[in-house]
Amino acid sequence: QVQLAESGGDSVQAGGTLRLSCTAAGFGRLNRGCMAWFRQVPGKEREGVAQIDADGTTTFADSVKGRFTISKDNERTYLYLQMNNLKPEDTASYYCAADWRGCGADIVLSHFLFVGRGTQVTVSS
Repeated sequence: QVQLAESGGDSVQAGGTLRLSCTAAGFGRLNRGCMAWFRQVPGKEREGVAQIDADGTTTFADSVKGRFTISKDNERTYLYLQMNNLKPEDTASYYCAADWRGCGADIVLSHFLFVGRGTQVTVSS
């Protein structure tokens, strides 16, 4: 059984940094498939933030390009999201997602079989 668990969410000031982590128990090594981060605010659909393919190819939402970085530790089955220069509009619950298939061209939630329970990020101005 695959279980994803996020951590690292916190409350920070605008311009601050956070690093989110996600453990992928039961998924196997992360040198296969696709891993991603999504975020959601109440009343809105879950938004794709970043994804990373088995070969390390990454895709980012336009809203976070240049500020966020996605990476993974294949051996330890950890996925990370480094968030720099945070803005109040980054406030959301952040979720990691995983699928054994390779990444699609876009970061689409329906592509992913496994999704974690989320961690809250709050950015104040």
